[in-house]
Amino acid sequence: MLNDSLALLSDYPFDRLRALLDGIEPPAGPTVVMSIGEPQHSAPPILADILAANADQWGRYPPSNGTVAFRTAVVEWLTRRFGLPATFLDPERHVLPVAGTREALYMIAQVALPEHKGGNRPCVLLPNPFYQVYYGAAVMNHGQPVFVQDFTQAAPHVLEQTALAYVCTPANPEGTVASLDTLKQAVMLARHHGFVLAVDECYSEIYDRDPPPGALQACAELGHDLSNVIVFHSLSKRSSVPGLRSGFVAGDPRIISAFARLRAYGGAATPLPVLTAATALWRDEAHVDSSRSLYRAKIDAAERILGGKFDFRRPAGSFFLWLNVGDGELAAKALWREAGIRVLPGAYLAQAGENRINPGHPFIRVALVHDLGTTITALQRIHDIL
Repeated sequence: MLNDSLALLSDYPFDRLRALLDGIEPPAGPTVVMSIGEPQHSAPPILADILAANADQWGRYPPSNGTVAFRTAVVEWLTRRFGLPATFLDPERHVLPVAGTREALYMIAQVALPEHKGGNRPCVLLPNPFYQVYYGAAVMNHGQPVFVQDFTQAAPHVLEQTALAYVCTPANPEGTVASLDTLKQAVMLARHHGFVLAVDECYSEIYDRDPPPGALQACAELGHDLSNVIVFHSLSKRSSVPGLRSGFVAGDPRIISAFARLRAYGGAATPLPVLTAATALWRDEAHVDSSRSLYRAKIDAAERILGGKFDFRRPAGSFFLWLNVGDGELAAKALWREAGIRVLPGAYLAQAGENRINPGHPFIRVALVHDLGTTITALQRIHDIL
């Protein structure tokens, strides 16, 4: 029998979008898909060479905990990027590779959620709007999703029942960034109430002006302790290689150890050629700087074209625009019908709260993933049509 929890899941956002636009014919000519955060920047040139040079490794089962070289490169990158003490992270205890972070963000609920907490079904705190995997992870593991704008302000009885809290910074879809003080407060709350703080930092390297702080940085400032905290990073956005399916989790060694046991049964181990390529990518910043500059140029163009309209504001991080167009579904249909531009209604990334209002309803999410010329043309069409 199928899991009854499936009945609680709505269709995935992109399935809903296909259903919404089904039967609407776009104009003749090329279409522009701005609904999905799939980076279209060129992959780093070193990638193909490394994969080819290590082709003999495709015939070996990879170790589920990766290689020493990969884990060391990740620790060195985290230490540089977030200004961590030199001995804060141990490659043997604090890091695991994952096959992209979607899998890991889903599976962490299997590690974190007990059958009961505080005598009740465990709560999972979610932002709203949110990345849909968080909700699926909560529901499919029999947690109680609780939507909070700022979980540091959640009621004490909710925090006592909480087993897992998701934070996304920079945020998808809004592009906001949590301050270091906010992250420190979140870490302290997780420790005080005994829940796992899962911090999705997949967009940390795509930022407008200032590098976003991270949860490990917050841990370091609070003392030499990683308790209750796990962070998620990926090469998909940072290095424009979503098809590589390579990322990592890092943090509390107790969580990492439990996660490693779970993945030994149901996780996809990263192939050795991919680990070798990923190791090189985490050690190189030049391609990241170049990609970030291109995203910044596209945000500049968006500000010129859309500034002063649709509640436009520059995203502090990520490559999404979160535009208030009054009705996201109507806008998505109009843009597809009149311009062949595919955007995602904001309502598909959020759920109605106790007031029965879906906070994403007035919005569309626009992913600035294409080349600069294509992006400028599409943004001008969005402006003119809406």
